[in-house]
Amino acid sequence: MNELAIARALHVIGVVIWIGGVSMATTAALPALRCGVFGADRLAAFQAFERRFVWQARGAVVLVGLSGLFMVMKMDLWARFSEPDFWWMHAMVGLWLVFAIVLFIAEPLVLHRCFNVWAKRDPDAAFAALHRAHIVLLVLGLVTVFGAVAGSHGWSPV
Repeated sequence: MNELAIARALHVIGVVIWIGGVSMATTAALPALRCGVFGADRLAAFQAFERRFVWQARGAVVLVGLSGLFMVMKMDLWARFSEPDFWWMHAMVGLWLVFAIVLFIAEPLVLHRCFNVWAKRDPDAAFAALHRAHIVLLVLGLVTVFGAVAGSHGWSPV
């Protein structure tokens, strides 16, 4: 059972770093960037933040995925994915999949290039859209964390 306790602790640490980073970006960094607090070159300021955090986010997402898969396999929880009361299991996997695709595929291959062009052409619109996307991701993340913690402790909305 020690390995399950360690896996759960690593899972929580990964979620704290990951969703905490989304929260910080959504509620502090992006609003400050949009107002020009970090200078007139909002794109350069954004890239400075992103460059420093993207590897933390990627590492956290990998840690969460591996530890989550380990726990599902070790405790043989596959049947939960067929039970509506465990909707939060689907939410965790779905949110993880969205972030994994964004952080490892979409962002480095497409979004980075497209956003830079857009931010140079129309920074107000680009940063407003980026902020809105982060708000959606934060809300999804918080609902998922709430559901997973409450659900794993016996709460059911039905």
